[in-house]
Amino acid sequence: MPIHVEVVTQEKKVFEEREADMVLVPGSEGEMGVLPHHAPVLTTMGFGELVIRKGNREERFAIYGGVVDVRPDKVVVLAYLAESSFALDEQKIEEARNRASQMMKEGVPPEQNRAAALELRRAEMALKIKNKMKSRGSSVLRIVEVSDEE
Repeated sequence: MPIHVEVVTQEKKVFEEREADMVLVPGSEGEMGVLPHHAPVLTTMGFGELVIRKGNREERFAIYGGVVDVRPDKVVVLAYLAESSFALDEQKIEEARNRASQMMKEGVPPEQNRAAALELRRAEMALKIKNKMKSRGSSVLRIVEVSDEE
């Protein structure tokens, strides 16, 4: 029995796969693997990489917090923000990282300190995931096939 997986943000459904084999979730207490017939769990997620596997293919997302609802046949990821790891732009990540680092060095008003720290943390995590993807080369195949419309 496969697992139905949905990745949802506040704005939209980001991804859906009805027949996944395994899901690796960046739980707030550590990475959690989910296989078919998993016991029901509702837990928070931290910043990290969500991996959805189907056969020899996988889809990866940079997840920036949220909750995950695990049921025996379905996983619903409710993320504050989710970006496809395949679509991460290294130049934009570096720019965001440099901008946030500069803000932290120069100091920011107290009400902006948390936002600058979060931007820096998100950029560093995205860069880590992007570097991990580059080190694997082209051995990872995506689940989703890009249509001509995109």
